[in-house]
Amino acid sequence: MSRIILASQSPRRKNLLKQIGIRFEIHPSEKEEVITDTNPIRIVQDLAMMKARDVARKYPDSLIIGADTIVVYNKQILGKPANTEEALSILKQLSDSTHAVYTGVALVKTDKTGDLSHTHTFYEQTKVTFSALEIADMKAYIKTGSPMDKAGAYGIQDDLGALFVEKIEGDYYNVVGLPLNRLYRELKLFLPEFRIINS
Repeated sequence: MSRIILASQSPRRKNLLKQIGIRFEIHPSEKEEVITDTNPIRIVQDLAMMKARDVARKYPDSLIIGADTIVVYNKQILGKPANTEEALSILKQLSDSTHAVYTGVALVKTDKTGDLSHTHTFYEQTKVTFSALEIADMKAYIKTGSPMDKAGAYGIQDDLGALFVEKIEGDYYNVVGLPLNRLYRELKLFLPEFRIINS
């Protein structure tokens, strides 16, 4: 089977792929993420494909997986906070409300010459509801530093971030960074010879 390359430096995506037994290498894309659209579905798929294509040219006869996750609240895209003040502002917005998490995934296959032989993108959406948050709890979470590298200023998998989530509708792993169930199904369609290592 082809080499599998994850075009992301996210430790969460790395851990999710390891969790399901996929053997892969990591080569993060160096392309700057520029959002020129307002549709979250197009945004995550376009950014995922941009990352995958950027890395693909370095890996002939390989499968490259690109991914991008954004948080949308009240039609506003909430990215990674620039500082602690912005992190607090974002968490205040999400408190006692429901937001959507979109993850786009791009699959790119290269041939033996390094050209793209075929590509595919898909996305998943999960709705996340926060309970009413206390300022002290939000500040304590921000002090850990964990919100600073995450869209929406929280990680559902974090010790403290998990306490904010009252309920979700959809795929939990999508919120972490990769919709594993959908990814597995799409991989088997995209690459018929694909199998989980431990199966």
